[in-house]
Amino acid sequence: MPPSPRTPADQPLQASTANGATKTVVIVAHGQPSAPEPPERALAQLAAQVSRFLPGWEVRSATLAQPDRLEQVMRRGALVYPFFMADGWFTTKVLPQRLNGLEHRQLPPFGQDPALPELVASMVRQALAAQTAAAENHTAQDSLLLAAHGSAHGPKASAATERFATALRPLLPGLELVTSYIEQPPYLSDVAKRLPAQSLCLPFFAQSGDHVTQDIPAALTKAKFEGRLLPALGTAPKIAQLIAEAIRRA
Repeated sequence: MPPSPRTPADQPLQASTANGATKTVVIVAHGQPSAPEPPERALAQLAAQVSRFLPGWEVRSATLAQPDRLEQVMRRGALVYPFFMADGWFTTKVLPQRLNGLEHRQLPPFGQDPALPELVASMVRQALAAQTAAAENHTAQDSLLLAAHGSAHGPKASAATERFATALRPLLPGLELVTSYIEQPPYLSDVAKRLPAQSLCLPFFAQSGDHVTQDIPAALTKAKFEGRLLPALGTAPKIAQLIAEAIRRA
């Protein structure tokens, strides 16, 4: 039998199971209500990357901010992968309401993946090594500031961040790891102002929306933070592979 034609880089791989039914997963993110198109495109690019690790699957994507997008891409019996950091309001209330009546299976959110702390630890080690090599006199203790969203309406978002930090700390011995939030105490600007110049700040976010591109830099500027701001966690290398492995495990 001749080999199947290659799938273009911007298209998800599609294949069928033995009974002829295509296995489908829909990656769902919050998006940006004020400007829905850029996050929608970014999520579609991530879905295309995930598909390269999932031959035999059709990988689709939708942000909740794009009206009717989720309903348009859903398929009966699909897996739904929440590209969210916490199992909070959007994953437990909004997403199930949008999928009401549609047969599906919802997986745990991205931020609770048990493999994520090790991936982040490796990323932080590389960033610290590069920073130390560039510094002429590195004497201060290395610090990592985890900048998360938090919530003024409930504890689930901050609890997920703290669980992640607890899992990450043993993987980075000797590193001071502190958490901070945009919408609840301890606030990002209050925590950042006491950290040394060699610190790293990691946005604990799935996508690079306004919180990552505007709110976090503004808070760091207010705190006169002299460290390095890393990209949003969900945009880091190997995230697509981590998501694919979570889907395979399901």
